[in-house]
Amino acid sequence: MSADGKISDWGRSPARFGSAGDQAHLEAQVALADAVIFGAGTLRAYGTTMSVRDPRLRSARVQRGQSPQPIQIVCSASGDLDTSVRFFSQPITRWLLTGEVGAKRWQQTEYFEQVWITSLAAEGQVDWLKIWEKLAAQGWGQIAVLGGGQLTAGLFEAGLVDELWLTVCPLVLGGRAAPTPVDGVGFLAGDAPRLKLLSVEQQDDELFLHYAVGTGIDVVPLSAE
Repeated sequence: MSADGKISDWGRSPARFGSAGDQAHLEAQVALADAVIFGAGTLRAYGTTMSVRDPRLRSARVQRGQSPQPIQIVCSASGDLDTSVRFFSQPITRWLLTGEVGAKRWQQTEYFEQVWITSLAAEGQVDWLKIWEKLAAQGWGQIAVLGGGQLTAGLFEAGLVDELWLTVCPLVLGGRAAPTPVDGVGFLAGDAPRLKLLSVEQQDDELFLHYAVGTGIDVVPLSAE
């Protein structure tokens, strides 16, 4: 995010202001995950997902008993996705989380290995607790959430975020229309998720921040080594 807490500019352009070091840092975190989950808006903005390209990270995954690449899960209520983007030709396993209408778009296609129909809670909101139960049933211990802000907000509201990684980049974007890492309605101060700072790393003009979410939580940071 920018120094003023924005993940994109007011035109919601793809956020390509992170350095090569930031990309390597992100890849190292993705390499630890069993699955990666992100929203359709993020896919439309970038056209790709963060795969594990470093052979050393892929080898470490195999040694831990994981697949060479994490499962990539796209969340799209409509299921309206452009198959010409590079995401659909990346050497990864793709899953789709969508609604009933969206699921019909992908029947009898081979683009996604699995298509899950989302569960809805009160007021038509996604029931993330039920979805997380299904994901846990896969035997996965760690899921990386890459945004966007609406998806992240839903998971914070459901109390499903254990750790938060933020890269603070040296620019100011400003503007009320520019999105933040956690969008949606937001939290009142008394109900806001609390964070415990676990580590700070500086590379040139960027800061890598690692937080545990919630008070009184003991978190042992995983190593990419």
